[in-house]
Amino acid sequence: MRWIVDFFYGIIDSLYKTLVYQDRYLFIIKGLFNTLIIALFATLIGIVLGIVIALVIDINNRNKKLKWLSKICRGYVAIIRGTPVLLQLMIIYYVIFKSVDINVILVGIIAFGINSSAYVSEIIKSGIISVDNGQFEASKALGFNYFQMMRYVILPQAIRNIMPSLGNEFITLLKETSVAGYIGISELTKASDIIASRTYDYFFPLIIVALIYLVMTLGLAKLVKLMEVKLSDVRD
Repeated sequence: MRWIVDFFYGIIDSLYKTLVYQDRYLFIIKGLFNTLIIALFATLIGIVLGIVIALVIDINNRNKKLKWLSKICRGYVAIIRGTPVLLQLMIIYYVIFKSVDINVILVGIIAFGINSSAYVSEIIKSGIISVDNGQFEASKALGFNYFQMMRYVILPQAIRNIMPSLGNEFITLLKETSVAGYIGISELTKASDIIASRTYDYFFPLIIVALIYLVMTLGLAKLVKLMEVKLSDVRD
């Protein structure tokens, strides 16, 4: 029985050193806050840029206009999707903003927002394609120009169709922020590393952070699933 008591005492002692001693739980709270801030604002940037990119490409496909701008957008998407997000993050921080005094959190938001925009643009494109062609014809019959058609008719339907995909993109982005510590951002994974460097024990800091990620992603996945069911009911 002695070994059982020692075992549980060891767990309690490790948890105390990981979370309570010297208020180390504050590292995790700060890391969680930074992770959520980066993921949220990067997603917003990704959606805005993604819509612009998708519309430029769609205009070229339909009207053969903005040819060169469309090629630039396609190249941008290919480059961003074809390179690791960590590499993009380091280029933006160590090369583009090398000589600029800028908050490192803002750098993270910009980097992850740019990365997200390439994927969101593909999601938006698929959403536009999913809208029945009759909606385009009806919009033209009403005298709408391209931007009026997109604003009032096509995009609202497209976004409704792709809301679950956008939710999944946010979940993916939330997990990708775990590499932000490479440029000194104190996100969740970095917080576990800081605590482990003080306790000389990586097990509990990493497990705790892993559980936080798991709870967040499972919760968001559940919300996305509910959203998908609600939107399915609306379409029916």
